[in-house]
Amino acid sequence: MKALFLRKSAIALAAIALVGIFAPLFAPAPPQEIVGAPFARPIWWKSGKLPAAKSFDVKIDGIEFEWEDEPPAIFSLYGRVTADASSEVRVIWRTPRKEYLLERLSGSELYWINSDGRDMIFKQALGLPLVSRSVDHLFPSRGKYSLSVEGAKGAELRLLLPGERQGLLGTDQRGRDVFTLFLYGIRTSLIIGTAATLVASLLGVSLGLAAGYAGGLCDALIMRAVDVLLSIPTLPILMALAAVWGKGLWQLVLILSMFSWMGTARSVRSLVLTLRESAWVESLRALGASRGYILRRHLLPETAPILLANVALGVPGAILSEAGLAFLGLSDPRLISWGRMLHEAHSFGAFTQGAWWLLLPPGLGIVAVCLIFLDMGKFLEEKIDPRLG
Repeated sequence: MKALFLRKSAIALAAIALVGIFAPLFAPAPPQEIVGAPFARPIWWKSGKLPAAKSFDVKIDGIEFEWEDEPPAIFSLYGRVTADASSEVRVIWRTPRKEYLLERLSGSELYWINSDGRDMIFKQALGLPLVSRSVDHLFPSRGKYSLSVEGAKGAELRLLLPGERQGLLGTDQRGRDVFTLFLYGIRTSLIIGTAATLVASLLGVSLGLAAGYAGGLCDALIMRAVDVLLSIPTLPILMALAAVWGKGLWQLVLILSMFSWMGTARSVRSLVLTLRESAWVESLRALGASRGYILRRHLLPETAPILLANVALGVPGAILSEAGLAFLGLSDPRLISWGRMLHEAHSFGAFTQGAWWLLLPPGLGIVAVCLIFLDMGKFLEEKIDPRLG
């Protein structure tokens, strides 16, 4: 076992698990929060003058700044303004070419502002073409820009300019940070993969011990059940059960484990069949050892190497099955996993948008975790059977 823990694949798995457990705790924002424009590229991906996201806090004295990039993806202004009820408040946006009156407010002491450049009413109020991008008119060229608030007593506004580049891995179709989603997906994929495999392994070991040692009718019933389940196409059954039982985390674990125990049961049964007639088992029976004692204290430890190998080889299958169900939309939409990320990327046009940063991280994550477990399983199989070395 020490050699297994010192293996590079085991170290890599431990590192990935630690990242999945602790990294989300330090994420700058929850995974559901919109942090930028839809389909924004990673911040390090520089193509032309694509702007990064910028934001400004606007107080009563307004702001002024230089803009040297292409227009941002979105123009958004929100917050509150206080004034005398008899005063008229004017929020003015000045570009190098033109001045725009964003808001004209009167008759109250408190105003809430929520202006979005994508809104048709916003475009109509500024006299902009409804079919155009408002940012192309609000940022017509490089130069000096300003936002002022006239006639107000106080202002707490935020000017948000999401750019075409955002975060380490860009944003998805909703503007959520892909890197944060990827970190949360590690946790979900590992939990589902390991939990489903452990449940299936325990079920397979129990039924394999019972079938191999008891024999007779018990053995026949269990093995015929194994043959039936192995002959059923798994994916349609998983889809039907997911639709009937629900799409939560533990429902997925239960569904996947129900169709993953048969190989373990067969392997354990074969081992027990070779051991139950051995001399030392006969000696235990002659000494009056009960069936439960023989199974628990002697035969179960003999199955440990097979169990470990099956767990290591079964986790990739469970992760891929979960990813397949999530890709087909048969998982909880609130449950963030790598498969769910691929499903949403496919459904919302990541291929047509050329948004490779939505596809590669979850896809490579699934491949990496599966290869790690396969390497560990191969190593354990070689230790169990030296002829494979």
